[in-house]
Amino acid sequence: MVMVKWAIIIVALVVIAGLLAGQLGLLKGTPPTDLGLHEGRLKPPSKTPNSVSSQASLYPDHPQRSYADIAPLPANGEPEEAALDRIANIVEAMDGAKIVKKEPGYLYAQFTTRLMKYVDDAEFWFDPAAGVIQVRSASRLGSSDLGVNRKRIEFIRQKLQNSRHLLR
Repeated sequence: MVMVKWAIIIVALVVIAGLLAGQLGLLKGTPPTDLGLHEGRLKPPSKTPNSVSSQASLYPDHPQRSYADIAPLPANGEPEEAALDRIANIVEAMDGAKIVKKEPGYLYAQFTTRLMKYVDDAEFWFDPAAGVIQVRSASRLGSSDLGVNRKRIEFIRQKLQNSRHLLR
């Protein structure tokens, strides 16, 4: 019985320490310095299963290519800025989202989780040659994102589709 009490106390202390670390900003990670467009490409997927990229196929030997692969977002024939403005509006309405950079053809946002304050970086690039919006979303810390980045991008895709129907 004494061992169970000590185990519960230790688990509680670990949870409290984790929450405190998150609230103090110790779990934010370091902002990447290599985001943006480089020769028509966004940054490659992470080397661990914690990112998605619509350009994963450009890196055929990448260890997480299959995990990271996600379809680009549709531009629906809209001009570059209109398509990115719609994405920016969706992102701004999401919990913990912050637009960091918006320039012609490119949008960079950060998503911070409420409790632990983990930060994920998401990029959106209007690819004029393909007529789509290439996307990359990745966690800064951890070896797994538990599918959060994929769910986020698919949520944005769904909102884009719904707003497209409203425009008709």
